Amino acid sequence: MEAQWLQLSDDLGPEKVILITEPSTELRGILVVDNTAAGPAIGGIRMALDVTVDEVFRLARAMTFKNAAAGLRHGGGKAGIIGDPDMPDAEKERLVRAFGIAIKDIVDYIPGPDMGIDEACMAYLYDEIGRVVGLPKVMGGIPLDTLGATGFGLAIAAEVAEELEYVRLDGAKVVIQGFGAVGTHGARFLAERGAVIVAVSDSRGGVVNDDGLDLDKLLVWKAEGHPVREFADGTAVFHDELIGHPCDIWVPAARPDVFTADNAAEVNAKVILPGANIAVTPAADQIFFERDILSIPDFIANAGGVICGAVEYHGGTATQAFQVIEEKIRANTREVLENALDKVTMPATAAAELARSRVEESMSYHRSF
Repeated sequence: MEAQWLQLSDDLGPEKVILITEPSTELRGILVVDNTAAGPAIGGIRMALDVTVDEVFRLARAMTFKNAAAGLRHGGGKAGIIGDPDMPDAEKERLVRAFGIAIKDIVDYIPGPDMGIDEACMAYLYDEIGRVVGLPKVMGGIPLDTLGATGFGLAIAAEVAEELEYVRLDGAKVVIQGFGAVGTHGARFLAERGAVIVAVSDSRGGVVNDDGLDLDKLLVWKAEGHPVREFADGTAVFHDELIGHPCDIWVPAARPDVFTADNAAEVNAKVILPGANIAVTPAADQIFFERDILSIPDFIANAGGVICGAVEYHGGTATQAFQVIEEKIRANTREVLENALDKVTMPATAAAELARSRVEESMSYHRSF
């Protein structure tokens, strides 16, 4: 386990890798604080049965780059709780509170919601440690998942892609894998710009309608707890069947490593718009570049959630958060894509250069003796 993250460590981090076990609560957790040169690390906690140290480390580095690219006064970190996100509420509260007690003294990490962890979990953590982002509205938070901060940012990144003539949003066919907190709002904001949602999936499968799914009805169906693959206005499919489905915009908004060297050649899209971190492997990015498919870097496109969290943490409002999200994601997406065009390089390379330079500059202002 240790060798996994050691192979990925470099001059930027990680600063801390902490494995947590608490036998009395059956808690097993992971915390990676990658880099705090710009300020205390912000990054979500995800709950999954198969979350690993390697995954959390890669996500923490993505948060370092995401926060640096967004110009936030925060570094990057990430955490994982090994467990079933659909466990009974009382059991989930117990595990989340135990995790909070375990990380209470790691004051350079500020947790937020991620896959399997919601605003209620953030309230439990705040009760234990007093420092989180993504609190419920009644506690003064900006409920980023309810408002759709990350999905809104995806739509802004798509607008920039349209301005640079990679895609036309009006009538654009969209596939979304991960029709949850990010995917549902991404669908809504893209549809407001004229896009047509033709396929979506959640953890139990997917549904396809090339004439366009009735999004309003689908959102109600999803909110009622039904699997999207049972939605009547389309054809049920399995997850892998969406990889090569013809579309203009493909949104991976679920787990890591959706696109790899093994399947990137099957993709039939103009733009990859990641709602999830590390959804595209470097090998897949290279294949997309060679095939003239625009792959917008994850930490550029999906920064809306952490930007919203940072605005909340520093006392801002939801209105201010959405203004900052639009400003930063629009500027950063344009800068990265234009740099990639100028240098004839992958957007992922241009984005990493941008983020790394900002992290290194932040590091240069710290005393080294």
